[in-house]
Amino acid sequence: MAFRSHHYDGSRIFTWLAEYVGIEVDQVNFVISQFVALALASLFRTVLHPSKTKSEIRHGFGLVFGLIIGYFCFGMQALHLAGLPSLCYIVIRTTSPQIMQRMVLAVALIYLSCIHLHRQIYDYASYTLDISGPLMIITQKVTSLAFCIHDGIARAETELSKSQKTYAVNKIPSALEYFSYALQFPSLMAGPALFYKDYIDFIDGKHLLPNSQPAGASRDSSTRIVVHEPSPIGAVFKKVTMAMICVAIFVKFLPVFPISRVKDSDFVENTSLLYKFWYLNGATMLMRFKYYFAWLFADAVCNNSGMGFNGYDANGIPQWDKFTNVFVLNFEVSACSIL
Repeated sequence: MAFRSHHYDGSRIFTWLAEYVGIEVDQVNFVISQFVALALASLFRTVLHPSKTKSEIRHGFGLVFGLIIGYFCFGMQALHLAGLPSLCYIVIRTTSPQIMQRMVLAVALIYLSCIHLHRQIYDYASYTLDISGPLMIITQKVTSLAFCIHDGIARAETELSKSQKTYAVNKIPSALEYFSYALQFPSLMAGPALFYKDYIDFIDGKHLLPNSQPAGASRDSSTRIVVHEPSPIGAVFKKVTMAMICVAIFVKFLPVFPISRVKDSDFVENTSLLYKFWYLNGATMLMRFKYYFAWLFADAVCNNSGMGFNGYDANGIPQWDKFTNVFVLNFEVSACSIL
């Protein structure tokens, strides 16, 4: 049976709030960190807009607050937030581009596997927030970057697919660019993972142009294009609202469908196969809703910072789904979700 672990390295300054609302302090810390990130994202998009601020400052802002949020939520475990990407960056810097991508993949997966194994041994079946979540996001980032560098440096352009050409990276990032990409606060806690080139375009303010090109406009150096920057507020409000609905459903119905019941002898011996199927489907679906909350809220944080703009639909409505964690309705009604 899953249990709440007492081993938690994150901040306990809000223990009083956790006791007041009746949930564990690690969950309170996660929610607080995401609301703080949502507010910081607004500053990132407005006060530190790329038209007003140097790229280095934007890199530093995302990195510093990513580290602060990581330490707040994980305490000394946050050292791993630096450990995994640091080892991978050493490999990127010191290994031939011909084999570097495979080496980075191996190092990242071995490091992440060791963290998971440690949890299985010393904190088995616990629901306590731990560092493995952010490390999984970081692993996606650093390994995708390694392969993009390999595509940009070690392969001929004729060998690349359209997608590989789009995301190929032609030079090794500086330490600031690399660690900002890996640890930036909007996507640190729950994603979404994004390609390095998309992140750099966002930092430099170039992310709007590919999706805002006027019909028939030329991109030669003599053409000046004025790009209207759409507001993400509508998308942010929608995703935050959906996230809050998901967490409300989870809290409301968790006592009705506790997943732990499937191990009870009464459930195993005294219920029909049809009931077991119905209950398992309902209980596992309910457990997904707490992850939907985290993923949707993280999407909202990224959108509020200005990331994720994906052009306009046929009705001229801005789309903020260039990278996203989950499409809840699409997943829940798909055929595979009931298998």
